[in-house]
Amino acid sequence: MPDLRSLHMTTELFDYIVSHSSVDPVYDRIRDDTLRHSERHAGMQIGEDQFVLLTLLTRLVNARFAVEVGTFTGTSAAAIAKGLATGGRLLCCDVNEEWTSIARRNWESAGLSDRIELRLAPALETISDLPPDPWVDLVFLDADKVGYIDYYEALIPRIRPGGLLIADNTLWSGDVVDSSVTGENIDAIRRFNDRVAGDVRCEVVILAIGDGVTLCLKR
Repeated sequence: MPDLRSLHMTTELFDYIVSHSSVDPVYDRIRDDTLRHSERHAGMQIGEDQFVLLTLLTRLVNARFAVEVGTFTGTSAAAIAKGLATGGRLLCCDVNEEWTSIARRNWESAGLSDRIELRLAPALETISDLPPDPWVDLVFLDADKVGYIDYYEALIPRIRPGGLLIADNTLWSGDVVDSSVTGENIDAIRRFNDRVAGDVRCEVVILAIGDGVTLCLKR
């Protein structure tokens, strides 16, 4: 008997989801700016539905300090920044000045730049400068996949109980379950998924949204 809980995501269904969600015009502005700069790389952005999800999750955990690893052109950072509690701050870790320059100008135009700090340096160096105590409220992980486990292990001890780590691309177009598909990135994602699923420090669920989004709630 087929599993009736599964959905085949069509363009029409996705458009329906977006049209019935609280999508922010900030998303469209950053997406259009990214497309003008490089249509080939625009697919690296999160989707409209993920934008809303990130903002809602940030609000739900009442995040005052958040960390993002992998910023690209700033869409996910804008979503998190919009959900921060009053006086909240977001620290963005990236190494690419070209892409993040798009982020900076769009954060400025959206009135979000005062709550976002961007550090252009290897993420593990930036994370190591943070206090070791569990005081981070929310993390969004969307950088090089080979580094996911290292970022996770550096950040989980710094997340407070009840805080949330969100990791993107954890289903890798559904190929995580196809053993015939191999490669540096997908192999890294599989290792990350196995590591997180067995971590007693967190409660974990993978959502079939976008390219797969994992939520890790710190116990």
